[in-house]
Amino acid sequence: MSVLASCSRISRVTRDLRRSGIREFFDIVSEMTDVISLGVGEPDFDTPWHICDHVVNTLRRGQTSYTSNYGLPELRQEIATMTARDWGVDYDWRTQILITHGVSEALDLALRALLDPGDEVMVPEPCYVSYAPCVEMAYGVSVPVVCQARNEFKLLPADVEAAVTPRTKALMIAFPSNPTGAVMTRDELAALAEIAQRHDLVVISDEIYDRLTYEGTHTCFASLPGMTERTILLNGFSKAYAMTGWRLGYACAPPDLLDAMMKIHQYTALCASRIAQNAALEALRSGETARRKMVHEYNQRRRMFVHGLNEIGWPCPEPKGAFYVFPSIGHTGMTSSDFARDLLFEQKVAAVPGSAFGESGEGHIRCTYATGTDNLREALRRIERFLTDRGIQA
Repeated sequence: MSVLASCSRISRVTRDLRRSGIREFFDIVSEMTDVISLGVGEPDFDTPWHICDHVVNTLRRGQTSYTSNYGLPELRQEIATMTARDWGVDYDWRTQILITHGVSEALDLALRALLDPGDEVMVPEPCYVSYAPCVEMAYGVSVPVVCQARNEFKLLPADVEAAVTPRTKALMIAFPSNPTGAVMTRDELAALAEIAQRHDLVVISDEIYDRLTYEGTHTCFASLPGMTERTILLNGFSKAYAMTGWRLGYACAPPDLLDAMMKIHQYTALCASRIAQNAALEALRSGETARRKMVHEYNQRRRMFVHGLNEIGWPCPEPKGAFYVFPSIGHTGMTSSDFARDLLFEQKVAAVPGSAFGESGEGHIRCTYATGTDNLREALRRIERFLTDRGIQA
């Protein structure tokens, strides 16, 4: 078959879709040995055993069937209880909560339910690699709004206001942030809420790192005045409870938006795994002690790793949330891809080029501290050798 014929069979949107900068890079890493990976944002902890043990017991009892399209009633009720208790947001578990295959599916459903071809979504950059491509796959237009390092990578109201056009349908936010670790205060988020109200925008708030806030208090965007009725809240269990492989998330939204998302979900996924839903239910009911221990360890690593980077001459601001650092490499004269590639091949330390998170991520490298302290210390030694060998100074 000719290349032309092969290309003609692929949709334009899919053909033009760029590959994930993270996955492409780690295809190389997977073929190497003795690599210290500071790349993939996955907890190095195992899912707490009491959660796994609970799931084993549910399997013994034969709980392997489909659930409602919306998800297990008990799980939705527990999520409603948690959002009311912790964030002061009341959701009707029957009509406002949908259990999904990770936050990734929830994001895809939200965008497909919202967008008509050509609708614009403002996306803060640097950002998680899936945001802009998911907008494009929903036939929308992703409009980047740059978050600057000099502003601690926060999303400024003036920049959002400047990006609004007559085609703007939604604003996407994600704090604490992947890849920067940035957080925003309640007052700072309230300024964005005012813009959303004035321009009649829907806000998609990805709060998967809400429980990994080390300084200050996390603010659920839907808890701001007037925001519950115009916010699609996305969250899940991967980061807080070390449950990445369980692939379970959820969306909370006004009934009309959630019903639209559920209509797509019922045809494309039917329901999330009952096994994973049972695990999530146990995590919410009895996983708090284990979660706090993990967060405490992340916080210790955060301080140690940032201090270590600064000590070896690689200035790095201290992130306030998530489990990433996003130091600048502007002083090296290298692109982020060249820096990451050379660090990998010369010292076997894997980090992610900042360009993977949007054009505004260029000039930075993302490193995760979701790995053991010994690995982090050895990574610091190797990074120091790399900088010294290259004659790179702060």
